[in-house]
Amino acid sequence: MVTSKEQMLDATGLMCPMPLLKAKQALRQLQAGQILHVMASDAGSSRDIPVFVHRSGHTLKRSEEIGGIFHFWIAKGLE
Repeated sequence: MVTSKEQMLDATGLMCPMPLLKAKQALRQLQAGQILHVMASDAGSSRDIPVFVHRSGHTLKRSEEIGGIFHFWIAKGLE
């Protein structure tokens, strides 16, 4: 379910590093506290996105793999 505080980024079919780059771009458009739901099929995303989130001051609220698709819910932090 997508709420007004949540934006969705479908990066399925994109190869590394594009899901991470697209997530960075999308996060720049959000305000602090908003949620970005990223979907990616590239296995490298399962490592790259959580590391980026940890290092960048955002919060990984939840992550899971469903049918080969990696889902990440990222709360934008203060920049």
